[in-house]
Amino acid sequence: MRHGKKFNHLSRKAAHRKAMLANMACSLIEHKRIKTTLAKAKALRVYVEPLITKSKDDTTHSRRTVFSYLKQKEAITELFGDVAAKIADRPGGYTRILKLSNRLGDNAQMAFIELVDYNEEYTTDKPKRKKARRAKSKKVEAVAPAVEEAVVVEEAPKTEEVAEVKAEEVVAETPVVEEAPAVEETKEEADNSEKKEEKGE
Repeated sequence: MRHGKKFNHLSRKAAHRKAMLANMACSLIEHKRIKTTLAKAKALRVYVEPLITKSKDDTTHSRRTVFSYLKQKEAITELFGDVAAKIADRPGGYTRILKLSNRLGDNAQMAFIELVDYNEEYTTDKPKRKKARRAKSKKVEAVAPAVEEAVVVEEAPKTEEVAEVKAEEVVAETPVVEEAPAVEETKEEADNSEKKEEKGE
């Protein structure tokens, strides 16, 4: 039974648990994303988020309070410098847990825990870009028929001009022009004569 068990002890004594969470919190602040078991990730989220909130107020007192938990100067410098500037406008919810497949050795559920503002794939700018792209694609579709019409309109005069130029060339060459209609007329006369013969029969 779990009477009075308000948090996950992670099968460790208090000193071991606190040291492990402090070490994991420093790794998370340094690398911005770490891979661990799901149970440890949930415990770390409860441990590190109040410390990140504390880093918004950059005072000596806040630094000493956070240092009493983390015990690493490099992590404190990173937390109160780059991380605090990144999360300044966010009112909580600084971490995200992404579940992974089970570990091969003991089948433990694994997970990524990461700082939300450092993951570019999940930023809020992407949906805005998608909307802008959709709007542009619709505009392109609407403009496309007009472009085709313009092309057709431009092509028509060109063909007429070419035809006029060819006609002028043909007129210049009078023997060729006279011979061609004569051949056509003879063919037509031959066709007519064949039809008359068929009717007569």
